[in-house]
Amino acid sequence: MNTPRIRVGIDVGGTFTDAVAVDATTLELLGQVKVPTSHHHEDGVAHGIVEALDRLLEQTGRAPADVAFLAHGTTQATNALLEGDVATVGLIGIGTGPAAVLTRRLASFGKLELAPGKKLPLAYAHVADPQDSAAVRHAVEQLKGEGTQVLVASQPFSVDRPEGEQAVLDAARPYGLPMTAAHEITSLYGLHKRTRTAVVNAAILPRMLATADLVDASISKAGVTAPLMVMRCDGGVMSLGEMRRRPLLTVLSGPAAGVAGALMQERVSEGVFLETGGTSTDISVVRRGKVAVRHATILGKTSYLSALDVRTVGVGGGSMVRIGEGRVTGVGPRSAHIAGLPYACFASPDQLRYATVGTVRPMDGDPADYAVIDAAGGRFAVTMTCAANALGRVPEGDFARCDPETARAAIAPLADRLGTDVATAATQILDAGIAQVKTVVDAMIRDYRLDQDTAVLVGGGGGAASVTPHLAHTSGMEGRIARHNEVISPIGVALALVREQVERIVPGASQEQILAVRAEAERAVVAQGAAAEGVEVEVTVDPQTNTVRAVATGATELRTQDRSHRADDTERLRAAAASLKTDPAAVHVLAGTAAHTVYGTQTRRRLRPTRRPIRIVDVDGVVRHHAADARVETTTVAGAPEVLARLVGEATSYGDGGVRAPALRLLLGSRIADLSGVLDPQPLLALARSELRARAADEPVVAVLEVRS
Repeated sequence: MNTPRIRVGIDVGGTFTDAVAVDATTLELLGQVKVPTSHHHEDGVAHGIVEALDRLLEQTGRAPADVAFLAHGTTQATNALLEGDVATVGLIGIGTGPAAVLTRRLASFGKLELAPGKKLPLAYAHVADPQDSAAVRHAVEQLKGEGTQVLVASQPFSVDRPEGEQAVLDAARPYGLPMTAAHEITSLYGLHKRTRTAVVNAAILPRMLATADLVDASISKAGVTAPLMVMRCDGGVMSLGEMRRRPLLTVLSGPAAGVAGALMQERVSEGVFLETGGTSTDISVVRRGKVAVRHATILGKTSYLSALDVRTVGVGGGSMVRIGEGRVTGVGPRSAHIAGLPYACFASPDQLRYATVGTVRPMDGDPADYAVIDAAGGRFAVTMTCAANALGRVPEGDFARCDPETARAAIAPLADRLGTDVATAATQILDAGIAQVKTVVDAMIRDYRLDQDTAVLVGGGGGAASVTPHLAHTSGMEGRIARHNEVISPIGVALALVREQVERIVPGASQEQILAVRAEAERAVVAQGAAAEGVEVEVTVDPQTNTVRAVATGATELRTQDRSHRADDTERLRAAAASLKTDPAAVHVLAGTAAHTVYGTQTRRRLRPTRRPIRIVDVDGVVRHHAADARVETTTVAGAPEVLARLVGEATSYGDGGVRAPALRLLLGSRIADLSGVLDPQPLLALARSELRARAADEPVVAVLEVRS
């Protein structure tokens, strides 16, 4: 009998490195370990990664050859920027006349503040003619004399004409410095923003190259033959080679790992993910089965780095309670961890004897209104976790679970101080704590127009039980804590897909140009190890900004589906009916493939057109897509071009805002091809034909169209 292979995810945090092993077929968690992050070892964090891997293999009884996939996430790039621990960047501006004026202004990047009182170390040199090798060499020698450790070449309009930047790098190559061209980092217009993104990328390049080399060598030495992948800030992974080129993609990848875990393990299609630690909660969105990303703000400036849209609130499981005037006045931002105090709820009953309530100033400059318990066992912090346990919000087996009686005993002195009972005091604590979180969650639901009928709250992180259950209870939204929530981030790393995003500014993009961007993204993920047969590409064309964006994702192996449990027809029907908020008897099967079933119903309102809401449910009983009003039609690959042309023609609207083709999704084989990002009918149909390419003529195709208002 063959031993199932495993996927390994390793999350390198500031204090600990967590690693998990996941069955490559069932995707179930097989083992987990935690080791101290080895910042000060001669091999840096690579030592901790290998130590975690060794322990994990020993725990699961597996050999290095059993590892089918290995990826790690790291906070190293983020920390380098936050702490100002970066290399000196030598920026070579290129151009004459007006172009020279523009590039010389880029020297102002040396004023960017990394940390309080610490500026981005940058030296600037100018080259009029990039083909003048002698001038380039002179510029490089000037920059080296100013301490340059890494080079960036930048020229106006290099996304269209990259030859100048490339010529500068070619001439500078003999000097042996790491280097990059601005057009290699992003292909979007905007000299200032493009160069700033490239400069920040270069500032962390030498440090990340050294780490990549150490990790690669260490993993190879350990006998692992699977390619090493690295977590990106947009919820996917990239090859080590790609990380060496664009290490900036690892910035903010910590929160991205958690939401990737929620997306892949919890199979969230619409909702808000809250990853709660001891001090803070990171809040992010999954919309229609995809993580929400946006261009990130780095060093106080917008960049061309597409990263998870994560918003952080200073409330976590260890957040301390603040009191005054006989009531709870707030929670946090100071946590028990930072104050150096144990949680009161994790004390023993004997330690809590003779308890009295006091207030302290945890750190210099803090207000002196943080509640503490002074008892026989010493001083303890009253935290969100204490309150959640006292109210029974923490489920059995959870990382943050304690004896509820002890938790109530921990809250009792504070309740007496406030003149109320334990349950009321605990509720006041959680209400105050989640108030800040709820404000952000409500804003993100509005910003991304989440469907509140289907959106769920999913909690991850060791402190999940202190925030998510109470927020769900008070908001009326469905909520749950992710399985293995304390290791949701390394699980996300283990399950993440290879991802690449290609963006181009193409005014009036033709079908051929859109398809070329799509093909470039597809080739990029295949080059990084994704199995070509399973690559999915989502294309968006923004007519206002003339941006063509293609996001490709794929697994490094064609995943075999575990069939130990599949939802039956009744379970899938119930899931659809629950999502549609109607009786199962009113729900009908409209279409389906082997992997997905489309369910629908009708809603009638006086003086309004009949609406046909639908839900697409997968074989596990998970709602993968929902629409308030959609048209569904089944055809075959052979018949699809003609059928789709008719459907799109009938559903396309014309008006002052221009042409608006319907939002189209195709159910093909095991996947849903999302073509909803294209508004022009002809490119839309061209993309649909590209999805049908190389498929059997008699294979069924289900088209789901939503008319845009």
